[in-house]
Amino acid sequence: MRSATREALTSTRAVLADLGGSVDLGAGVEILASGRAIAGAPQLLGLLSDPTADVVGKKVLIDRVFAGQSDATRAVLTAVAGSRWSSQQDLLAGIEDAGVRAVAATASSDTSIEAELFAFETAVRSDASLELALGTKLGSPAEKAALVERLIGSKASAQTTAIVAHLVQQPRGRRIGELVRDASRIVADQAGKLVATVITASPLSDGQAARVARGLAERYGKDISVNHVVDPAVVGGVRVQVGGDVIDGTVSTRLSELRLQLAG
Repeated sequence: MRSATREALTSTRAVLADLGGSVDLGAGVEILASGRAIAGAPQLLGLLSDPTADVVGKKVLIDRVFAGQSDATRAVLTAVAGSRWSSQQDLLAGIEDAGVRAVAATASSDTSIEAELFAFETAVRSDASLELALGTKLGSPAEKAALVERLIGSKASAQTTAIVAHLVQQPRGRRIGELVRDASRIVADQAGKLVATVITASPLSDGQAARVARGLAERYGKDISVNHVVDPAVVGGVRVQVGGDVIDGTVSTRLSELRLQLAG
């Protein structure tokens, strides 16, 4: 991530935090929808992302175009437009970041959006036709959002459903798995946590999963949300991925390394 975008994200997140309780689920959904509207209007996107354009003029434009949206939504969009982004795509990613955080912040304490997102990703990954239906460029965004509603509307929280419906409508070149993982990282960060994907050959017991989470929390100094994947191909051991860090102690990896050594 380039420095301009890092600073812009920090500034936008600060504005969102200052808005506090005035950002409800409806406002979060509005922010995400506004990002899609801006992405679909090249001239508007160009004006809002132009670092030389007058900030006051951008605010006037936002207030006019998004007059029907909440004050909180317009405040977030004004913060985004008033910051300097490294690219237009980064600006769109910044709006998505703000929208996902706003939506996630409205979830109840007993709702795990990360777990629901992981369950959705797992279901899609195991069904090629479903992955194609959600990922194809030929389907309309509205049809994809409706499909998400049918799939998880009665099973997941309103927050998770809103986030996933947005993601499939505005993938920005990302595949479904990447889309969901990006959102999961944002949700976890909003809650002051990290997401760890733990891969083992057989299911972990509750006690084992708790020990893994505690160990990772001590290592990274943050609470950890664990997504557990069972993959018999790893044979034994554990593979853990936290962000860009990979801790691989699986038997399959050690065997592969041994084969390479023997071949060399």
